[in-house]
Amino acid sequence: MKNLIATYRLNAAKRAMFRRTRDEIAAMPRNVALDLGIFPEDASLIARTAVWG
Repeated sequence: MKNLIATYRLNAAKRAMFRRTRDEIAAMPRNVALDLGIFPEDASLIARTAVWG
């Protein structure tokens, strides 16, 4: 049972990290994002790769 709860907590933490990362990338000014070589429209893809690999 402890393993199930630990897994649930880990997944919840990863989901929260995904949302924070996605929101930060999407809110980034376009000129800054383009200077970094990323597109704000790809925020979900970038966040997913950063969190889950």
